[in-house]
Amino acid sequence: MKVFVNKRIPEAGLDMLKEAGLEVFIPEHENLSHEEWLIYCQNSDAILSIGAEFKYDRDFFDQCTNIKTIALYSVGFDHVDIKEANSRNIPVGNTPDVLSKATSDIAFLLMQSVARRASYNFQKVKDGNWGDFDPLHALGQELYGKTLGILGLGRIGFEMAEKSHKAFDMKIIYHNRNRNEEAEKKLNATYVSFEELIEQSDVLSIHANFTPEQKDLFNKSVFAKMKSNAIFINTARGGFQNEKDLYEALVSKQIWGAGLDVTNPEPMFKESPLLELSSVCVLPHIGSATIEARTGMAKMAAENIIAFSKGEKIPYCANPEVYSENS
Repeated sequence: MKVFVNKRIPEAGLDMLKEAGLEVFIPEHENLSHEEWLIYCQNSDAILSIGAEFKYDRDFFDQCTNIKTIALYSVGFDHVDIKEANSRNIPVGNTPDVLSKATSDIAFLLMQSVARRASYNFQKVKDGNWGDFDPLHALGQELYGKTLGILGLGRIGFEMAEKSHKAFDMKIIYHNRNRNEEAEKKLNATYVSFEELIEQSDVLSIHANFTPEQKDLFNKSVFAKMKSNAIFINTARGGFQNEKDLYEALVSKQIWGAGLDVTNPEPMFKESPLLELSSVCVLPHIGSATIEARTGMAKMAAENIIAFSKGEKIPYCANPEVYSENS
């Protein structure tokens, strides 16, 4: 079976594929055009897909009828048309759990960085612009005893909530499709409506799976209902926020600050006015960027492809219904 890996990944995953007797193809350069990427796909049986710049939609599946499985190097799968994959009996793998701690670490880091205006003050040091001591200049805020609101209290959201609860004794509220009994028991978390979430949170952190229906969910009307001291954190997908509305909410002091590891668009334009604000911290989508997480992701993606090559169910499946429909 021929496996197309569109970018380099930790060797542990590649070694697993080769040891399983699979043919692995990695392009000589990674900045593939859509046409180049499509040609590689058309000459392969399986894809180990890194990044979300290319979409797996109906047009893709029509042009790549040879593809039998896709192993994503990510937890999120919003760039895959799952309904279309199901209709063609194509299992889609992802990499849950392994990056939960690393990604929640980034959310926790952003929360603190924004609260204490770390990016702004670091830039002052780099510019040699400390200036005289001013007791009122660019003050931050403390997080002790504040309310953390979580949108999407799954694995990553739970890790973020637990860190915040233990470190700052933060009260945890959340909005989810389903109740999280573990969080309610261990963290005394309280389930609330979406309206209550945005109105009560001192820090609001997004950890939900993104769907097209949630595009620009955080817009002018939502920001207007948030607290004036609220910090908005997003490590999930940039599509959740309307960044023009976010900027206006910040400069009009409807909310206090924002920490983003994902942007809309992504990459963020370097001219974005958000980057000029002292209460904003932006990172280049590094939630899973640790040796441990990225190596674990490589192994899980390889496990998915190897299992498929043996005629087995893939162990980390984003569309398990593909099996029930065919059983």
